[in-house]
Amino acid sequence: MDFELNDTQIALREAAEDFARSALAPKAAEWDAEAYFPREVIAQAGELGFCGLYTPEAQGGLGLARLDSAMIFEALSAGCTSTAAYISIHNMATWMVATFGGDDVREQWCGELTAGDKLASYCLTEPGAGSDAASLKTKAQRDGDAYVLNGSKCFISGAGDTDLLVVMARTGKAGAGGISAFAVPADAPGISYGRKEPKMGWNSQATRTITFDDVRVPAANRLGEEGQGFSIAMKGLDGGRINIASCSLGTAQAALDAARRYMSERQQFGRRLEDFQALQFKLADMATELIASRQMVWLAASRLDAGHGEATAFCAMAKRLATDRCFDICNDALQIHGGYGYIREYPLERHVRDVRVHQILEGTNEIMRLIIARRVLADHDGDTLR
Repeated sequence: MDFELNDTQIALREAAEDFARSALAPKAAEWDAEAYFPREVIAQAGELGFCGLYTPEAQGGLGLARLDSAMIFEALSAGCTSTAAYISIHNMATWMVATFGGDDVREQWCGELTAGDKLASYCLTEPGAGSDAASLKTKAQRDGDAYVLNGSKCFISGAGDTDLLVVMARTGKAGAGGISAFAVPADAPGISYGRKEPKMGWNSQATRTITFDDVRVPAANRLGEEGQGFSIAMKGLDGGRINIASCSLGTAQAALDAARRYMSERQQFGRRLEDFQALQFKLADMATELIASRQMVWLAASRLDAGHGEATAFCAMAKRLATDRCFDICNDALQIHGGYGYIREYPLERHVRDVRVHQILEGTNEIMRLIIARRVLADHDGDTLR
């Protein structure tokens, strides 16, 4: 097994690291404090191709592998977790439009989405359908050459600031088989947005409820066939879980680097912190868990790229491991900083707040365990997940 990056991967990662250092990191604390959505900076990311990383080249994207994209999201997150996470969600929604949309929808939207000139939100979660996404209630009733959309979505990233909504709605019977997907212009008549939710973290992107009241959506804006929506959503989430795990990796790397610098500078009891064995051991554990998490994410991404039959389970394992362990790394880095870690002069408290939600979104880590356990229990030959 070769874990060395090729020249193209190194160049992509370096470009993302440069952008994170120059465009994201200097403003991250300000965006967090002011709850500011940096649309103009996201457009700059689009100029570098970061808004259409794994969207096919024919639709204006870079057509990268999920592994290459994961490395880029990790690098971006080291600059600003919240903004990088939104860019990852935008990439997921854009890929869904480019992959499952008809010619008219792709021609209308994909060029501007991949360029970052227009932005997308992913609309699955509802007030009564979070982890149980197959029970969603939002309906899309066929009416001639259009669908009429009624219902609501909650916890939608970027809502109110984006241009296109990828919406999952019920067109048929109860359960997963009755769900279809739609590309809905965010300013369509009948759409209204709730307040910007005050949140613990992820403050550089708005989170709002969206209400659909007799919203007419052209039938041509359906993604895939009727009844394929849940399958499309889950395919999107396999990649989304890799994306958000990668964002956790980048933040944990930034926290680890900050802890290492602080230990080399700070003195207590006449000695530098790096001379205390207890802290050396903590730093060693943090580094080991970060590397292990990164390798798990890269393995899952490579499984997804290869179309492996158990890619979904690998993505769930990577998301569960990386988001849990990287939160711990950020929390330990804050602890190493002591009282300084708790104040906003240092980035540690923001790292902790921003990565905490990664254990919840794109499927809670409890749901990840359920996905994994079902595959393990069904694995009677003992080699399915190898």
